Amino acid sequence: MPNVRFDNGLAEITPDGAWDTVAEGLGFAEGPLWLPAGYLIFSDTPGGRICEVRGGALGTHRELQGEGPDGLTLDIEGRLLVCFQDGRWVGREEDGRIEPLAREYDGRRLNSPNDIVVRSDGRIFFSDPPYGLKDESARQLPYNAVFTVDPDGSGLRPLATDFEKPNGLALSLDERTLYVADTARHHVRAFDVAGDGELSDGRVFAGMREEGRPDGMKLDRDGRLYVCAGSLQVFAPDGKPLGVIDCPQSPANCTWGEDGSTLFITARTCVYRSRIEATGVAPYLR
Repeated sequence: MPNVRFDNGLAEITPDGAWDTVAEGLGFAEGPLWLPAGYLIFSDTPGGRICEVRGGALGTHRELQGEGPDGLTLDIEGRLLVCFQDGRWVGREEDGRIEPLAREYDGRRLNSPNDIVVRSDGRIFFSDPPYGLKDESARQLPYNAVFTVDPDGSGLRPLATDFEKPNGLALSLDERTLYVADTARHHVRAFDVAGDGELSDGRVFAGMREEGRPDGMKLDRDGRLYVCAGSLQVFAPDGKPLGVIDCPQSPANCTWGEDGSTLFITARTCVYRSRIEATGVAPYLR
């Protein structure tokens, strides 16, 4: 792996060697997700498609022109969930089609759904920043929120609305804490999560080094948080900085794949991977 800076224990779990290039020539890579079938998919947001890498070959998993796919995950039944940045909705795969799961709240269109996670009971959480809005006149909701959807697909409601630009999401291994990147404020917040999804005790968990703007993030099973923020910034379970891993391009998101110890990052026009001496938290590892 490339250079580890500000090392405070991070180098112990980062083997030597460069990032491997998995895919290149993309418009803007986002939302990586390893599927139980044994291959990686990710969004090429401006390209309007979900890509796949199988056997080392880059291909198209699904065409979604004009919708701007972004964050991806699986629900507890293994169905694909997709945040559509430009289309301003969240969809779920049903019988080979992407059907709407959330489009509007209280009669008003969502802003620009970005990232999405699912709890083991099926509850869905997604962030709704304004990145896909062409201008403020297109806005219908007066806030940028984190939303939840009930396990049965109903009951859409905002949980917290005091973000500037909520972005990446991650649930702790015990699912009692939700981490939310607030990109414009250069920090990650943590919230206690109740059974009905309600959030409480919001606090700043970690501030980014070097004016990093936090985007996607994932946890490992030891509670370390890996945040894409200009570089890959890693934090201990108590928020203590463990170090920064340099990346070939500024990463937007990351995911665990293969045997659970390979970290993939989507970084602008490329996708990279490297082994980590840790086991990740990911849908296919449930």
